[in-house]
Amino acid sequence: MEYVKLGNTGMDVSKICLGCMSFGAVESGFSKWVLNEDDSRGIIKRALDLGINFFDTANCYSYGTSEAYLGRAIKDYANRDEVVIATKVFIKMKDGPNGQGLSRKAIMSEIDNSLKRLGMDYIDLYIIHRYDENTPIEETMTALHDVVKAGKARYIGASSMFAWQFQKAQFTAEKHGLTKFVSMQNHYNLMYREEEREMMPLLLDQKVASTPYSPLASGRLSRGTDANTTRANADPMQQRKYGSTEAEDQTIIDRVAEIAEKRGVTRTQIALAWMLHKPPVVSPIIGATKIAHLEDSIGAIGVTLSPEEMAYLEAPYVPHKMSGPLYPENWIHGVK
Repeated sequence: MEYVKLGNTGMDVSKICLGCMSFGAVESGFSKWVLNEDDSRGIIKRALDLGINFFDTANCYSYGTSEAYLGRAIKDYANRDEVVIATKVFIKMKDGPNGQGLSRKAIMSEIDNSLKRLGMDYIDLYIIHRYDENTPIEETMTALHDVVKAGKARYIGASSMFAWQFQKAQFTAEKHGLTKFVSMQNHYNLMYREEEREMMPLLLDQKVASTPYSPLASGRLSRGTDANTTRANADPMQQRKYGSTEAEDQTIIDRVAEIAEKRGVTRTQIALAWMLHKPPVVSPIIGATKIAHLEDSIGAIGVTLSPEEMAYLEAPYVPHKMSGPLYPENWIHGVK
């Protein structure tokens, strides 16, 4: 395993992050394709054995059971000081007022709930899951700053939003002497590169780490669009993200397969290697429902692509509809 600093911090993270959205109780109602605790623990333990020290979950993943599964596995298999745990806040966790969002009330409540489920005293990276247009950004950044100063989180990060929203949050923090975000968890892969227009240049300029989610485009880059998997059949989000551009994206998928065959490696390793060549990416977040998926992903770290191969993979790209940031209802030009 290789390790890299998380953006402009001194914290080391593995070059592959294990995402934990696949772990949780089916009965939570979050998803039909999640793994039970025994199967989840096996993948987490193997990740640790392979040198992965970076784990990403969220309060909303299986409505808390993902955090609980991860916390118990880390307690049994790892030294807490040697791992980096990320979790998130924003998505609805309960019915009624104040059950979601980034108000001070919600953040202060959810940080404690996450810590309790994880069975930990602190979170290494506390991430806002989206931008909350219904809460003043000053309130959100002050609450996150107080979470850090209370020792409940070491760093804060953000996820899926427009570049101007991220810059507004960073400016607000700097203006008031508050803690700034050190990472951005954005939607980015060979089939979805809209982040290269504004977000990636901003992150590079500000020395903020990118930890992309969906680096394999929900498996399309690793196995094509015709594979019949449990998750593909049960996850409507995949169709929303990639269904409308399947014909245009097929050439990219074919080129990934072509280079993988020539190199004698897997499609997964080519797709992830491409991403690891794209600063400011430091640690793509991979989801694994089998140990073989995890081991395959690790192999990408040793794959070096030539400039010609990078250009060949990128050439067929066409613009895509934005996927990730939330469009406020009152934006007349918004695409929902």
